[in-house]
Amino acid sequence: MGAFNDKVFEVVRQIPYGCVSTYGDIARAIGQPRKALFVGYAMKSSLEEGAVPCHRVVYKDGHIYPTDDEGHPTVQKIMLEREGVPFLDESHVDLDACHWTPGRMDAEGRPTDIDWAAEMGELF
Repeated sequence: MGAFNDKVFEVVRQIPYGCVSTYGDIARAIGQPRKALFVGYAMKSSLEEGAVPCHRVVYKDGHIYPTDDEGHPTVQKIMLEREGVPFLDESHVDLDACHWTPGRMDAEGRPTDIDWAAEMGELF
């Protein structure tokens, strides 16, 4: 794996049992706030089953894919349910109840160790 993936896995391994984090949270935690999609690629490339709790990473709105193409519950949903992660419906975890955010954040939920003006340019 590359350095990016190693950083992603290091943060994901810190997500507590029964909690979830988002792809964006992980990207911000490693100082790459615009790389949430690449965090997803890293999760998919994790070859050490069980070594990285990839099932604890969800979309920013708590969405997961609850069933596979044949209608069976996904491994992610089964594992999160076993950990006691609460769901709002079949495909959304209750982020208010179980959202874990890595690192230190400012009042707006952004990591404090990123130069946001440089990262976001004129948008910031």
